[in-house]
Amino acid sequence: MTYIFTTAPDTPENREILTAWLALLNFDAFEEDDSALYAYTTAVIDETELQEIIRNAQFKVEYRSEQPPNINWNEQWEKNYFTPVAIGNSLVIRAPFHTHFPKARHELVIEPNMAFGTGHHETTLLMAELLLMLDLRDKNVLDMGCGTGILGMLASRLGASNITAIDNDERAVKSATENARLNNIHNMHVVQGDASMLPKQRRFDLIIANIQKNVIIADLPAYAACLTQEGLILVSGFYADDLPDVIARATQLSLQKELHIEQNHWIACKLSS
Repeated sequence: MTYIFTTAPDTPENREILTAWLALLNFDAFEEDDSALYAYTTAVIDETELQEIIRNAQFKVEYRSEQPPNINWNEQWEKNYFTPVAIGNSLVIRAPFHTHFPKARHELVIEPNMAFGTGHHETTLLMAELLLMLDLRDKNVLDMGCGTGILGMLASRLGASNITAIDNDERAVKSATENARLNNIHNMHVVQGDASMLPKQRRFDLIIANIQKNVIIADLPAYAACLTQEGLILVSGFYADDLPDVIARATQLSLQKELHIEQNHWIACKLSS
């Protein structure tokens, strides 16, 4: 099924915000043209959740749905969307079908079967940059909202001893599991769920949460409860204007902001216990 969305005012920022919210539903891929944002899915979309997103938007959103022709998504990604992405000479993210790509210290191979989590979005790149700054040798890592598993796999490449990756989307769990296999990563355990399943005892040295502002604020207490005494939390998935709200909640939990980085108004932030 194809959902065709229009926003008013129709700005790149409004389209980005809408795409970020829609990525939380069962959409498989997104593309744009001059007139609209197109969201594709083979699943049933919860119209109640979709209407809630539209009501909460700070701009007007209209949409219609139609049945599309059969689409070869790997071919579409290869032709139009998924080019290799690199962070300097430290990391390159590519698809199995890429034959030409930059060389880097770390390489991750991603099956391009989901639009969210291919490494192109600003929040994924920002979180990867923060991870590359850390010494993760022998660290126990939690990746919340793992998507296709990029950040958890990068943590493994950087020396983490164990990674627990959690996502509430069954397709993301399947995708992250397959990508871990493709990359010969055997210390990342992927499960379906949310923050309610986290243990109460402190045991994670690093928690990664690239999700969405409201989810992060709601789940920060659960993260803090299972963080080691000198542990770190990396959060992203929200805009610069939302950072004060996230920091306010972190402060209530005795978490300190160490730094944040920004790209195109998106933020990634490092918190310490």
